Amino acid sequence: EYASDVSVSELDITKLDDYRDSNADEYLGLGTAVSDEDIMAALTSFVDGQLELMTSAAAKLGAVSQRVQMQEDFVTKLSDSIDSGVGRLVDAEMNEESTKLKALQTQQQLAIQALSIANSDSQNILSLFR
Repeated sequence: EYASDVSVSELDITKLDDYRDSNADEYLGLGTAVSDEDIMAALTSFVDGQLELMTSAAAKLGAVSQRVQMQEDFVTKLSDSIDSGVGRLVDAEMNEESTKLKALQTQQQLAIQALSIANSDSQNILSLFR
């Protein structure tokens, strides 16, 4: 694998002789008798392969980004739903407490009327003894 540690940005078509020189740091491993056209084809193939890898990586990043966005939307909707549910619970509790308060007020009014009736009856009975 001639390009395992070569970066596309380091490739230079003016260094074709270095790419075929087995003693040079830039030697690609294609052999020393390889033609310029073969070196160019190998470089083009390498660049195309790297471009495909970059495109694949970008697609994976896009897919991950989409999943993150979907999770963010889900969490937002879930949070809104929880807030709405809590609001409904608070409203329901307020309605229940309001109903209890009205019932207590009604009981209090009935008790006052019962006492009033009881007091007036005792006054009527006392007036009979006079």
